[in-house]
Amino acid sequence: MASFFDRQQAAFAASVTSAGSKLSGMSTGTKRALAPPSPSPSVGSTASANVGGTTPRKDRDTPNLTTSIVYSQPERTGTGNNAIAQLAYTVQWLRSKGDPQTYQDVLSYLSLLGQSEAEQEFFVEQMRRHPGIQWVPDPDLSEQTWRSGTYLHRPIIPNVRSKTQLLAYLQKKTDASGVNVKDLKDGWPNCDAALTDLEADHRILVVRQKKDNAARTVWADDPSLFHEMDSDFKLMWAKCEVPPLDSIVQRLKAAGQKPTSEDPRDKIMAPKEIKKKKRVQRKTNKSTNTHMEHLLKDYSHVRK
Repeated sequence: MASFFDRQQAAFAASVTSAGSKLSGMSTGTKRALAPPSPSPSVGSTASANVGGTTPRKDRDTPNLTTSIVYSQPERTGTGNNAIAQLAYTVQWLRSKGDPQTYQDVLSYLSLLGQSEAEQEFFVEQMRRHPGIQWVPDPDLSEQTWRSGTYLHRPIIPNVRSKTQLLAYLQKKTDASGVNVKDLKDGWPNCDAALTDLEADHRILVVRQKKDNAARTVWADDPSLFHEMDSDFKLMWAKCEVPPLDSIVQRLKAAGQKPTSEDPRDKIMAPKEIKKKKRVQRKTNKSTNTHMEHLLKDYSHVRK
């Protein structure tokens, strides 16, 4: 009877023999070519694969071009369909009209008469809350509704549409601040000619832009404070030559007068003193055995 070791040796020899026969067959026979990598599935292949009834696997990285939505771009909902844009158009339209307009006139201009009654009522409430729109209630009604009353443009500076009204508004101001012409044109668009006339009559002071000489800010002026200068005096003043700044200080000192500003060249800059830091001496022979100081004393001078 064969031992366990003999059986293991026989099995190992048989496996080596079979492996050798396989290797020899591969070397003498035709070598099998490696299969090329499978290409990515095309649209036609996926369509043909779906004919058999199997559902193709969806690639989560490939979006569906027919149903994909770009969420980073706003949805195109038209121009001026929201309430904010409609209110801005209403303010511009009321400014150009000037006369009171009913809610039906406003909704007809905005093409909103086809909306429901609830939507129209909501828009009318937003108009009455807008700071640039003034609602005038109907005096013949004791109880107002959302359909009653008329609407006007409310300018930033109210009740200023003429020269007299502008002068009265400037006289009523309690501070020294000027009036912005941009705010003035909100209720009086064609005020440029009137401002030029008032400036020529010395009724207002105008600050203009350097680029186009347009009026930017106006203040109240008093024509009684204006005095016409003689033409001869203007010519004499134009001929006066102003000396340079360096000679003005010297001439004032030579005449015995004190100049308002001292000549910077007279000031002698004294050199700054550099302070040297004192070096702190540190004790290196620090004794820690203070309880033994009487034993560590030097008694060499006591020797005989």
